[in-house]
Amino acid sequence: MDGPDLTDRTVLVTGSAKGLGRALVLDAAACGARVAVNYHTSAEAAADVAATASDRGAAAAITVQADVTDPESVDGLFSTVEAELGDVDCLVNNVGDFAPVRWDEMDLATWQRVMDTNLTGTYLCSKRALPTMRAAEFGRIVNVGYAGAEKGLVDPKNFPYFVAKAGVLMFTRMLANDTQDDGIAVNAVSPYVVENSEEFPDDLPRDRPASFEDVTQVVRFFLDPDLDYVSGENVEVDGGWLPEDV
Repeated sequence: MDGPDLTDRTVLVTGSAKGLGRALVLDAAACGARVAVNYHTSAEAAADVAATASDRGAAAAITVQADVTDPESVDGLFSTVEAELGDVDCLVNNVGDFAPVRWDEMDLATWQRVMDTNLTGTYLCSKRALPTMRAAEFGRIVNVGYAGAEKGLVDPKNFPYFVAKAGVLMFTRMLANDTQDDGIAVNAVSPYVVENSEEFPDDLPRDRPASFEDVTQVVRFFLDPDLDYVSGENVEVDGGWLPEDV
């Protein structure tokens, strides 16, 4: 496959036992990276992904259980990866729960879970990754956002998801600025509807959802070790969708 040379690089994708995360970690594996498959509860699926990653060219592949919303668990995640694969060179913050419920019908636990998995997890993992990236003067962080979040897209249904993803994009820009002298690039990819989405609107751009490959192509670009000047950017993978009412 065409892609960056990630040989001798360690790539951690959070929430990579299934769905988009699985596609992202397998894509990094095909580029020759050492990959860490993070999961919370899906141990069997994660083991299958690690085996597939090895078949696709990963220099090494491991599974690591962790809850990205818990600081101690995040520290354990990185400590395990560092011990078995080396320091994390590339981090993809993919975890982010979705709750298609009206805001006033949503219980507090669901609200907090959506906010924490999308925004707090991105913050905790990025914070833990940065010391070794700064010391190495190299790092790539890619955060998964949502198309339209930069435009303030909101809806009574699933409101905390929109708020959290807007925060992820703000965090991306802040972190890009904060690491501009450290050899680190921080960017975001923001899909609209992906092939495994829980809900599909009646009118899809180009009559289809985004495929995993549509998203991995962008992440592949952002992980490129030679891409040292593109930082703080957000690429929307939405097929030309316009969220505005016109």
